[in-house]
Amino acid sequence: MADPKVYHMTFASIYPMYVDKVERKNRTQTELDEVLRWLTGYSQEQLLEQIAVEVDLEQFFAEAPRLNPNRTLIKGVVCGVRVENIEEPLMQEIRYMDKLVDELAKGKALAKILRS
Repeated sequence: MADPKVYHMTFASIYPMYVDKVERKNRTQTELDEVLRWLTGYSQEQLLEQIAVEVDLEQFFAEAPRLNPNRTLIKGVVCGVRVENIEEPLMQEIRYMDKLVDELAKGKALAKILRS
């Protein structure tokens, strides 16, 4: 079975959409970056580098310095599917990221988004 198209989308193409989404809801790019760094373990410089070199999502997650062990606490529905029930590991990581961005855009407190 072929990989879903989303695996080969570049992080650089998705990131501006995330920024637009959170800024429309009066959140900031700084908050978005904090959420993404929490999830992946990238530093701010490393995150910007991933955008600059246009890695795809598969590579973005494969090269993540330290996926946060608390990401498994992320629960809920994205695109009609419960993220905690997704069996394919890469798709689950992508949906964790989507869910965090959704929570930020919906105004959830940063401390709760970061499961702290």
